[in-house]
Amino acid sequence: MHPMLNTAVKAARRAGNIIIRATRNLDIVAVREKAVNDFVSDVDREAEHAIISTLHEAYPGHAILAEESGASGSSEYRWIIDPLDGTTNFLHGFPQYAVSIALEHRGIITQAVIYDPARNDLYTASRGRGAFLNESRLRVTKRLHLKSGLVGTGFPFREMAHVEPYVAMLRDVMKGTAGVRRAGSAALDLAYVAAGRLDAFWEIGLAPWDMAAGSLLITEAGGLVGDLEGNEGWMDTGYVVAGSPKIFGELLQMLAPHLTPALKTRRSTSAAEVKQ
Repeated sequence: MHPMLNTAVKAARRAGNIIIRATRNLDIVAVREKAVNDFVSDVDREAEHAIISTLHEAYPGHAILAEESGASGSSEYRWIIDPLDGTTNFLHGFPQYAVSIALEHRGIITQAVIYDPARNDLYTASRGRGAFLNESRLRVTKRLHLKSGLVGTGFPFREMAHVEPYVAMLRDVMKGTAGVRRAGSAALDLAYVAAGRLDAFWEIGLAPWDMAAGSLLITEAGGLVGDLEGNEGWMDTGYVVAGSPKIFGELLQMLAPHLTPALKTRRSTSAAEVKQ
């Protein structure tokens, strides 16, 4: 295992231990609402502190972009951290949440960890070295057609202006696939695409820490990640589509009729041409 990935795994497991301990006493976890339907707890903050402390013990000069504490430092290396993706699920005792840590080097994601503490599942990837679930190599689904595919999604709770086009997309995907799942943790949804548990995924209004680690898992497992038009730039816009190569293209076609001008980023480089 790459030494930087090994450090990220150590950090993720420390955060996971904090999260699991807190599940025994959810009724005393302090919570506040950051925005409508967007919560943060003391557990998020404690887990994030444990991650950053672990990373800085090994790499004190690296920059940080974390969900709760924001951006700090200046370096060609930047850690992108979501200490608890799926906080609402966690607070309700719904076991679908994860720790997500990615390392970006000069703008390219090179290391990724998504840790599911409820199941003790560890998803890891190093650029050019493949993606793994625990000790098993990951590959995206071999399914050839979206009609028989299972697709993950997330509601655009942060960007309510896009609810109408999203609902139109959801209607068509429901009609044109074997099923749609909305579990409430984008990081785990992306990991499930890499593992072949989902054939594809799309969401509107995500943050970099929701997507960074999962994107590398998917591309290292043979899949594609792009924006709603299949282009690069999804880390900036928060509009993301992911899947196996064949399913990816079909899902883009299904979503295309519902793209408003605000959802079109008009970038020129296709994700099918340049893999993240």
